[in-house]
Amino acid sequence: MAELPARRRFLSATGHAGLAALLSPALFMRDAQGVPLDAALGAAATPGAGATLYQRALVLDANSIAGIGGLCCDKETAEAVQIVRDSGVNAMKSTLGGFGGSFEETVADIARAQQLFDRYPDSFIKVIRHDDLARAKREGQVAVIQSFEAATMIEDKLDRIELFRQLDVLVMQLSYNHKSPLGCGCLDGDTEGVTPLGREAIGKMNALGVALDLSHANRATTAQGIALSSKPPVISHAGCRSVYAHPRNKDDREMKALADKGGVMGIYMLPFLTEPNRQPTLDDYMRHMAYALKVCGEDHVGIGTDSLFFEVTPDDLKELAKDTQERIKRGVAAPGENRPPYIPDINTPRKLERVADALLKHGYSERVAEKVLGLNFSRVFQANWTA
Repeated sequence: MAELPARRRFLSATGHAGLAALLSPALFMRDAQGVPLDAALGAAATPGAGATLYQRALVLDANSIAGIGGLCCDKETAEAVQIVRDSGVNAMKSTLGGFGGSFEETVADIARAQQLFDRYPDSFIKVIRHDDLARAKREGQVAVIQSFEAATMIEDKLDRIELFRQLDVLVMQLSYNHKSPLGCGCLDGDTEGVTPLGREAIGKMNALGVALDLSHANRATTAQGIALSSKPPVISHAGCRSVYAHPRNKDDREMKALADKGGVMGIYMLPFLTEPNRQPTLDDYMRHMAYALKVCGEDHVGIGTDSLFFEVTPDDLKELAKDTQERIKRGVAAPGENRPPYIPDINTPRKLERVADALLKHGYSERVAEKVLGLNFSRVFQANWTA
């Protein structure tokens, strides 16, 4: 695939959670056996039994291309847009404002996204109401759900929740990895939780039709957020702590509470699926998926990849190593980000088709696979977006 400058901006805006130790580009480029990661590039499996199911299903990635408006600005945009359309993904949640954007930066990011929607109306639908998800599937477009992973753009001004809701931001978190005026992130320990202001924020989100996302929250904030919300919250992108212990992964109690409230947890494709000395594989991903289905039940699990959307190239890996160093300097680090955010054996924009195939091979029915691919998140978003 040709290099895409439009895509390159996504490598620095993927929003994947941070890293704990300084890492060199050489480490970033090798697996546990010292084999260069770029040796696996292009090694994605061929389509299998899930191909027909994938074509039929509503495919919703609950945490995909961040800062999607950046796709709009290069001469290669048309090619990148076509790749997104050919991916088979019908709907995706895009993080706007990054993991620490100011109010002004976030408004500018929303404006860039609108520019993309205006320029490519035959390719993208900005999600304003739940019906837009089905419309995108029906018309062969990609529905984009605007969201926040941080609360920096809100600060302590809760009236901004309504302002951003009017700008069609439909999913919001209380914090990124560290404490905000609304709640605590997963790197702040588990003593503090939702703040008094955060309690008000959750009430406003519920009333205005904004889905509460607790992906980056610590245990206390996650538990309290689930309990406080009058509507089913989401954990749009995480893993299972019982499969691999990591602060970005959720424990059984959190997962069960989310399911009991009617929420949905999306399994991500970040390095935090496995120990820090190797790159995750599709088998590792499916271990988390199977465990989540066991704990939460088939109605409460989905996909939120939070990984690189486009096919990853050797140059991408070098660029990612530089971006990783920058995240360390900015203090947004979490343990284990010494590997790039992708799964080498499904290194393709159609990676969710490989997940569909894997679900069937693991013995799940087509109905369960369709729920995981998109129906579960579609249901929970419908419950939230009705103010």
